[in-house]
Amino acid sequence: MIVVDDIHKHFGGFHAVDGASLSIQPGSITGLIGPNGAGKTTLFNVIAGVLPPTSGRVTMDGEDITGLPPHTLFHKGLLRTFQIAHEFSSMTCRENLMMVPSAQSGETLWNTWFGRKRIADEERALAAKADEVLEFLTIEHLSGHKAGQVSGGQKKLLELGRTMMVDAKVVFLDEVGAGVNRTLLNTIGDAILRLNKERNYTFVVIEHDMDFIGKICDPVICMAEGKVLAEGTLAEIKANEQVIEAYLGTGLKNKDKVGA
Repeated sequence: MIVVDDIHKHFGGFHAVDGASLSIQPGSITGLIGPNGAGKTTLFNVIAGVLPPTSGRVTMDGEDITGLPPHTLFHKGLLRTFQIAHEFSSMTCRENLMMVPSAQSGETLWNTWFGRKRIADEERALAAKADEVLEFLTIEHLSGHKAGQVSGGQKKLLELGRTMMVDAKVVFLDEVGAGVNRTLLNTIGDAILRLNKERNYTFVVIEHDMDFIGKICDPVICMAEGKVLAEGTLAEIKANEQVIEAYLGTGLKNKDKVGA
């Protein structure tokens, strides 16, 4: 579904991504791991159109999407979430979800004057879909709560819910477990697995929690110093000498500590 071919991203003399190549298969949940500063988030930003690459190519379903802006990729079904949740804090959780679909009738001045019934019908349908999403994510009790007042883990669930309000094909999740307690992280993991199995979502997940990666991801890709070091199952990655060196600068005797 996604092919990344020799992507470079330079910031002056710093090579944040330095010739990374990888492919994401449709229907997979791919884990992307690596030590801090490996270039994982920068690569996400290049794929998702947040940053233009210095060189290289990204394709989606065979189409060159290199450098396309995020709103164009959104309409193609490529979405991403962020390490720090970006919610509309003064709006309710339900309203946050209802905001997601584009080209809503109420966005044009003409319709606010002459298309009020259309707007009302559309808002009822969006509200019903938002309620369905909140129930799927087991946070329907937060429907009327201000999004800025819910916990960090609940905000991560809400971000995942935004991807369900449109026809997402592939979703990039950046450190979905950061600052999230274990119970909510398990809820997030279960929701990702259900979306993958029941709705055929493709996911790419940056995460440092190896238990979480092991629960939901196959394959796992490891990056270091802007390059892809290895790809395989989590067990294969944890036994890879290059990966261990990247994390610890030591030999195989410390392999069990990878990702700790």
